[in-house]
Amino acid sequence: MSYIKSPMSWATLRRMKLLLDRAAAWLGPRLRRLWAWVRLHPVRAVAALPALLVLYVLVLLLFTPGIGDIRKAKAEQPAVLMSADGKVLAEFRRANRQWVKLADISPSVVQALIATEDHRFYEHHGIDFKRTGAAVLLTLTGDRQGGSTITQQLARNLYPEDIGRAVSITRKIKEAITALKIEAVYSKDEILETYLNTVPFLYNAYGIEMAAHTYFDKPAGKLDLLESATLVGMLKGTSYYNPVTNPERAQQRRNVVLAQMVKHNKLDAARLPALQKRPLKVDFERQGEPLGEAPHLARQLRRWLIDWADRNGYDIHADGLVVRTTIDSRLQALANQAVTRQMDALQKLADARWSPRGGFAPGQPLVQDLVRETAPYRSARASGLTDTQALKPLLADAEFMKSLREDKTRLAAGFMALDPHTGQVRAWVGSRDFMKDQFDHVQQARRQPGSTFKPFVYGAAFEQGISPLEVLMDEPVEIDIGGGQVWRPTDGGEPSYLPMTLRDGLAYSKNVITAQLMQRVGPQRVAALARAMGVRSSRLEEVYSLALGTSPVTLKEMVTAYGTLANGGNYLEPVVVLRVEDRTGKVLESFAPAAPEAALPQAADDTLLDTLRGVIDRGTGAAIRSRFGIQADVAGKTGTTQDNTDGWFMLMHPQLVAGAWVGFNDSRITMSDSWGQGARSALPIVGDFFQASFKTRVLDAKATFAASKLVLPAESTEPLSPLVPAQVKAPDAPGGWATGFGGSVPAEAWGGSAPPSR
Repeated sequence: MSYIKSPMSWATLRRMKLLLDRAAAWLGPRLRRLWAWVRLHPVRAVAALPALLVLYVLVLLLFTPGIGDIRKAKAEQPAVLMSADGKVLAEFRRANRQWVKLADISPSVVQALIATEDHRFYEHHGIDFKRTGAAVLLTLTGDRQGGSTITQQLARNLYPEDIGRAVSITRKIKEAITALKIEAVYSKDEILETYLNTVPFLYNAYGIEMAAHTYFDKPAGKLDLLESATLVGMLKGTSYYNPVTNPERAQQRRNVVLAQMVKHNKLDAARLPALQKRPLKVDFERQGEPLGEAPHLARQLRRWLIDWADRNGYDIHADGLVVRTTIDSRLQALANQAVTRQMDALQKLADARWSPRGGFAPGQPLVQDLVRETAPYRSARASGLTDTQALKPLLADAEFMKSLREDKTRLAAGFMALDPHTGQVRAWVGSRDFMKDQFDHVQQARRQPGSTFKPFVYGAAFEQGISPLEVLMDEPVEIDIGGGQVWRPTDGGEPSYLPMTLRDGLAYSKNVITAQLMQRVGPQRVAALARAMGVRSSRLEEVYSLALGTSPVTLKEMVTAYGTLANGGNYLEPVVVLRVEDRTGKVLESFAPAAPEAALPQAADDTLLDTLRGVIDRGTGAAIRSRFGIQADVAGKTGTTQDNTDGWFMLMHPQLVAGAWVGFNDSRITMSDSWGQGARSALPIVGDFFQASFKTRVLDAKATFAASKLVLPAESTEPLSPLVPAQVKAPDAPGGWATGFGGSVPAEAWGGSAPPSR
């Protein structure tokens, strides 16, 4: 990054150069005269060295951590993210460390540490002058030795930027000064505790507790003598004496530590030979940082909190800030379980569709394109190979192709739920597994919403006074979009050429009905309503095809918009953070919700909400009742995009609105006709979540919307409307419905008897 941003910067540089030239011109002659004086008076020069050294040390005092800084490091406390019901969601630690008291650390660790690293630890005050002198003499003879005490090593661990790692006299003096300060502040036991909790042990493990879990799968208090010696032995060089990658060196170093313990009376000499013959036993498991229940949201809030802390003079790693969020830990846990359970089932279907002998066969053009996008292929081409020469060996490499297939055909998902009356977010699941997919499909991913966008078309129509009972024909539609182009939307099957009410058109997600309605209300009005209701950060193309959800949006925007619908047509900006407190509970800042904004008139809103009840009662979302047994007052909408690229489902309840998206991160990878539609991919996640929420009484199944239900004679209680083209029940799939795509649908894959979904 260039630091020269304007002509003024060049002027500043010229002034600095001029000052440096003048300083050099002034200093040069004086240094030459000083050197001449030293040559003439060498004895006086040597006599002056102590005074110069003292002066140098006094100057360095200004560049070492103050006692206040050291006390702060001792009391360092990370910021904590809390749920609305008082559960810890995440901790923003400076390092992957779990602090343990000295009393909770195995005594053999302390004995091994003192015997090996600083056997006069309890006798000095931060600097072991005898050891330092011996180290200097040995280093001068060519045998480089370290003379740092445990306290000096702690100084380096606590303040690596202030002290540095360079091999220099300046660094050693700064290290010694800081060690003396530490000894003035800490007791010996506090120094040991702090040291053992801050020393790094590779694999993102800091401190003895994380090291014990990483290398021996046990807490630090349970480490035996050999395990303690192994970990202490690593301190001389964690990579060189790594017991995982260099077990022989680690064992040799462990035996040196045991010998040092004997030498300094920490171990019976009679036990040493037998102990040194014991093999090195490591139970390695890399310790990831605790992710918490909502890792994607935690990462978003961490960035926000860093900015907030910078503006307000706080450190998120040390000052013990407490962030109170709107997340309900119970609902968050249920959401995580629903996503995991349903996506694991769908992944089996995805694996079958994209098997090495099926959709992911080497001969498939898409598969070859995916290979061409990999680093090995690009390297092969860069080396001079032709496309065929680079492609052929990769396609034949079974391990490479397996890894590529697993990466590209792993289904992704997102889920979000909020309280429609407050805008407070209650659950946020950004992906199936944060460790494997850190891309947040709630806020970052923009995908086409398909038919979940249709309610904006109907809402705009109802706002204009159009009745939900108005009838349109289920017939082919051609709409002139200008430039000699014609838009011809279609549905999954042949049109019935029968009349259909708008209520049924939305309940069964009929594209041709929605397109005709879009033609009447206009794309501009629909886009404006969508923005007013919550789709505010994504660009909406004001074209007729917008009615079918062709403009990509985020899941967060869609859940927010449906929240507006469930809130009587009043938009509320989603809220995640309620307040920030200090470590004592004092409120540093509260975040009041924004005032509601009228987006859709109450009458039109009630009509639209009641129309969307039909989606659940008899339309494309009927599996909510048939599979999940939910009889509460709910309304919702399914959504599916071209070639089953995206599956969506939104569900509204008086107390909670939730939505889910399912698909692949690479939109060229698509889901199957038999299970990729929204009602069969995304609906089960939402249905599972609400079913569990009612069962555990987190939500009230008896709560009702204010919008009254319209009971019409023309409506049927059967799964299909008499005005919808006849569907054919698949003979080999009890409870399943053939969708006109040429295959039967396993009922267990999507939730039992229900009409085709979009």
